[in-house]
Amino acid sequence: MKHILLFLLAWVTVHQAGQDTYVCKNVKINLYSSAPIEDIEANSTNGVSVYNSTTGELEFSLPIRSLHFPKALMEEHFNENYMESDKFPKATFKGKIEEHPDLTKDGSYPVTVTGDLTVHGVTQTRTITGNLKVSGGVVTMISEFMVKCADHRIDIPQIVFHHIAESIRIRVSATYTALKNNNPSK
Repeated sequence: MKHILLFLLAWVTVHQAGQDTYVCKNVKINLYSSAPIEDIEANSTNGVSVYNSTTGELEFSLPIRSLHFPKALMEEHFNENYMESDKFPKATFKGKIEEHPDLTKDGSYPVTVTGDLTVHGVTQTRTITGNLKVSGGVVTMISEFMVKCADHRIDIPQIVFHHIAESIRIRVSATYTALKNNNPSK
């Protein structure tokens, strides 16, 4: 929790607080791998995200160990053998949404964000599509995209190659709260 607060504090300090800034402290992440022998799925609600609707800047951070699997052994192998979670404790994304949806109007807006995805200590520039929805002042973003294990140097031993897919589907859902402006001069 301490790293989440430091992340938010650092981001808000660098950017002017309350200037169209939205925060989500419980980003939902779903990881899914479909392989011939076994499907693997994990979920987390411990991601954090900050979105600045004026600049389009968007950031996500996810503690890897917050992903939980139905089988304890899967979770152990995921953290120790594949993700090396002690060495690489989080996944991050920092990018910019190309479109500038009007958050004062209810609606569903397709968005495209380009930025840097860091997983397993390897950063890749990605362009990811998603949907931003505004309903009654509530801002929600959802996205689904694929991550190739090889792109992030996540090694899959031959012995378990039929258990784990080469590409993992990631689903992200974040509901944001407007950060209040504490600056009376604004």
